[in-house]
Amino acid sequence: MTQITLVQGDITAQHVDVVVNAANSSLLGGGGVDGAIHRAGGPRILAECRALRASHYGGGLKEGQAVATTAGDLPAEHVVHTVGPVYRDESVERGTELLASCYRQSLRLAVELGARSVAFPAISTGVFGWPMESAARIALSTVRAELAAAGSGGGADGGLVEVRFVLFGSEAYGVFEGVWRELAEGGPAAD
Repeated sequence: MTQITLVQGDITAQHVDVVVNAANSSLLGGGGVDGAIHRAGGPRILAECRALRASHYGGGLKEGQAVATTAGDLPAEHVVHTVGPVYRDESVERGTELLASCYRQSLRLAVELGARSVAFPAISTGVFGWPMESAARIALSTVRAELAAAGSGGGADGGLVEVRFVLFGSEAYGVFEGVWRELAEGGPAAD
């Protein structure tokens, strides 16, 4: 059974097979998680992102999609880059589906890469402005549903063992923890 865990910390310091990057559509780095991953991972990540832009993603990566590169100098094997939606009150329904797609596509790609462990940030909650509680519900319920649908056995058979949410700061951690507890008790699944 795949374990979902929550930790407060720095996603660039996680010893996992796949680190998920809350990327911007250019794939060329930016602020927040994206900038931290590019800085800590070094030039190999940027080189692969440039190659992706030159070949398949000339217009950039679209919201809700995911693509993998090396992890460079990070303590991981791969980085899965995904572009979350910018929060807009008038398009919350569409944005909710795009945010859920980020988690689904990233998780599927991590499994295709043979990952036993994957670390997610709170996608779209930084400069993209998604409210933390809503983002936590979407993230946790989507990952839980995706794991259930995949029948993720994990463990000795070589499957995915851990999905880790790495939250920057005690406030984000507290929100995710509260939502996770509520979901575990059978509360509301998603916004």
